[in-house]
Amino acid sequence: MQGVPASFDFPADSAEFRHPAHRGGIELYRAHIVRHSFEPHAHAAFGLGAIEQGVERFRLRGAEHLAAAGSLVLMNPDELHTGRAETEGGWRYRMIYLDAEVAAEISGERDWWFADAVAADASTARRVTALLDRLWHAASPLAFDSLLSELLLQLAPHARGRRPERAEAPQRFARVVDFLQAHLDQRLTLEQLAAVAGLSPFHFLRRFRAHYDATPQQMLMALRLHRAKQLLGNGMAPAEVAAACGLADQAHLTRAFAQRYAVTPARYQRQLRG
Repeated sequence: MQGVPASFDFPADSAEFRHPAHRGGIELYRAHIVRHSFEPHAHAAFGLGAIEQGVERFRLRGAEHLAAAGSLVLMNPDELHTGRAETEGGWRYRMIYLDAEVAAEISGERDWWFADAVAADASTARRVTALLDRLWHAASPLAFDSLLSELLLQLAPHARGRRPERAEAPQRFARVVDFLQAHLDQRLTLEQLAAVAGLSPFHFLRRFRAHYDATPQQMLMALRLHRAKQLLGNGMAPAEVAAACGLADQAHLTRAFAQRYAVTPARYQRQLRG
């Protein structure tokens, strides 16, 4: 590992990101987390990977999940989740974040959906771990793309879930999320969001939290930090990113980013350039 973020409270915590230069919509991630606790956050991509050592506990879709060594972690795009260690020595894991369009292009299937966030499939988890490690060290674009295709073949049997149908009530909350996305740099009120949903303020807050297992503020911060990640990846300076995403200043960005991605904004940018 290339060191640890300065904001970590425990020096054993470490995380690294990498983007393949020749292909967009893909992010590789590897980490060993012992004491760090991830704030609610989401990825606008499939989050697919395996636990190498230890056990992770995370909250997703209103339930607590345990992912032990030899398990696959299978998250659909935009699913808000947390993360912390369940075992004394933390957990070590590798992930790949794939845009849905990229996953469809590689697999030839447009309806990927994972019904189970954790799958106890030790043999596949070992192969996925090995493939993710080889992707991290791939020496050429052709080698990378060939390994990527093999990785999705390994994961395809688990992508047989059915995307849940959207009921009328979630549609009004989807409008609120769209409103949040469009106003990340603004100070918003509960009354504004409730008006978008057509509900009274605290009735809206209760129903929104019941649906997303998160408050509107938690959702707003998750969206802000995801946007910050995109802007940092595009090379924008952290201070400018903080302003663009409605955060108080660069220090606020650094704290919030590290809480959700286990790395500081500056280190994240250095890792991508490296």
